[in-house]
Amino acid sequence: MPNFRRAWIPGGTYFFTINLLQRNHNNLLVRHIDLLRNAIQKVRRSHPFIIHAWVVLPDHMHCVISLPEDDVDFSLRIRLIKLDFSKNIPNTEWRSEARLRRGERGIWQRRFWEHSIRDERDFSAHMDYVHINPLKHGLVRKVLDWPYSTFHRLVEQGIYPSDWAGGGCDDLGYSD
Repeated sequence: MPNFRRAWIPGGTYFFTINLLQRNHNNLLVRHIDLLRNAIQKVRRSHPFIIHAWVVLPDHMHCVISLPEDDVDFSLRIRLIKLDFSKNIPNTEWRSEARLRRGERGIWQRRFWEHSIRDERDFSAHMDYVHINPLKHGLVRKVLDWPYSTFHRLVEQGIYPSDWAGGGCDDLGYSD
């Protein structure tokens, strides 16, 4: 298996984008949100990490997490989340010959996008990006209206105001 250029930082904080293989008109993640939440919690019990921000959209998700001080293996956590989720949904998706030969499901893109957080400004920018995403994709008119996000918890903690982003993503420069 190739060893992609990844930033292996013990105890690092990272931003991830994790996509479904079929992104068009696919609401699999929100349709099976409880299975996804269970998979994440199961992996957190066996391989701890801190969730700073997480948003689940119909066909992809973004998160900002931190690993324990002596740990660098974020790839294992992502792989286990994908695996547990995939094992618990019906096997009805179309699969290519290559995926069939490898015994793979046709649910997730094989890879994911990762970015190591460099400083407080970078952390803040990625936290905002995670939470503005449902608005950016036109799924809601206000960030607060998207139910599959850590935004609600962060509002309760006083980190974000409930009307953050003024109801639109143009204020933050995230419009398409």
